[in-house]
Amino acid sequence: MAYPVMGVPDTGDTAWMLASAALVLLMTPGLAFFYGGMVRAKNVLNMIMMSVIAMGIVTVLWALYGFSFAFGDDKGGVIGDPGQYLGLKGVIGANGAAAVAADPASGTAASDAVNIPLFGSLPLSVFVVFQLMFAIITVALVSGAVADRMKFSAWAAFTVLWSTIVYFPVAHWVFAFDGYTGEHGGWIANKLKAIDFAGGTAVHINAGVAGLVLAIILGKRRGWPKTAMRPHNLPFVMLGAGLLWFGWYGFNAGSATSSNGTAGTTFLTTTVATAAAMLAWLVVEVIRDGHATSLGGASGVVAGLVAITPSCSSVNVLGALIIGVVAGAICALAVGLKFKLGFDDSLDVVGVHLVGGLLGTLMVGLVATHQAPAAVDGLFYGGGFDQLWRQAVGAFAVLGYSAVATAIIALIIKYTIGLRIDPEGEAEGADESQHAESAYDFAALGGSSGSSALSQSTVAVGKEG
Repeated sequence: MAYPVMGVPDTGDTAWMLASAALVLLMTPGLAFFYGGMVRAKNVLNMIMMSVIAMGIVTVLWALYGFSFAFGDDKGGVIGDPGQYLGLKGVIGANGAAAVAADPASGTAASDAVNIPLFGSLPLSVFVVFQLMFAIITVALVSGAVADRMKFSAWAAFTVLWSTIVYFPVAHWVFAFDGYTGEHGGWIANKLKAIDFAGGTAVHINAGVAGLVLAIILGKRRGWPKTAMRPHNLPFVMLGAGLLWFGWYGFNAGSATSSNGTAGTTFLTTTVATAAAMLAWLVVEVIRDGHATSLGGASGVVAGLVAITPSCSSVNVLGALIIGVVAGAICALAVGLKFKLGFDDSLDVVGVHLVGGLLGTLMVGLVATHQAPAAVDGLFYGGGFDQLWRQAVGAFAVLGYSAVATAIIALIIKYTIGLRIDPEGEAEGADESQHAESAYDFAALGGSSGSSALSQSTVAVGKEG
């Protein structure tokens, strides 16, 4: 069979997937606010720009060869055919329309159906842009682990290399199913048959372990952990978490690639798990620290979204609740590992995305039920260990590959153009040293009636920054 398949798309599915793609794209600006609020005032623009530059670089790479690497016909079990969709050839087609019979009464002439390249019931172009948004945010997620200290030029180089060497092949393994964009797809999806509905392995485990390795090679922030490095703008963090939750419906429900019952189920399980995780994180905070924080609430939301991502199509509401509670509680505890083990994961990418992604992926093997769209039973529903071992192999294969490849990429950059901002630039702040900008121009407001209060707040921020 020739690929792509030609046909007439379903307009309802197409509308839903265009909206879903836009929702997933919104997640990256949401992540930029989430991360930007968590850093000190002198680094907020740099943190936002790390997400913004990913939007630019990954889009160009995806158009040139990334989609072909990820969704071309399988080559050697490792990558898609690099030439199949090179430059997105064969993706753009004429507008699809159903055949229309002649109607003499209205004077309408007959027309033939116009076939365009399809992915299932969708125009292939729509699937291309939907998957592009996954590639963008996966790279952007890594940036949280290296906040405050990575050269912007090094981050741009890392984005190019890591997307090409790590994300595109892993996306092929996990997301490329046989018979859609190529005769043969990736090994995790088709041979191992591990369930990863929307990216627990390819997105969250992948980005989480990359962040860990990159943070270790880059080294600790100067003064960490003795110097307090508190979030400078918690409303930014809450805004980012809200945008992420909103956009995540495109991420999970959109992965149904159709406006159907599976989309409805995943929308529901995503909501339930996220709410449960937020509450569980706050309960842990209250027990451990005596109070619930806005940062904890926002982090709990993201932990729940991460954990339900691979499993949202394979669990019922009870399973979603269990995954949410477990992820919220364990991720709340896991973010403290960096202090015990001594790695400086600035914004808890490891504790939330790596740990949450592993939990959500492995728990498919425990709480999946045939009542859900994936129609697989986990251990707790009489399915034995069959699905659990598949989930474990898929998760740890991605983890191992990403860890090794990321280390090689980071070391190449370190010993060529350099990874880290110099000590003076780090002390000054990444905004000034890397972008010659400042997020907050307090001096311009110095003569206002509120100058005294402003001065005090500036001093406070200065102590944190």
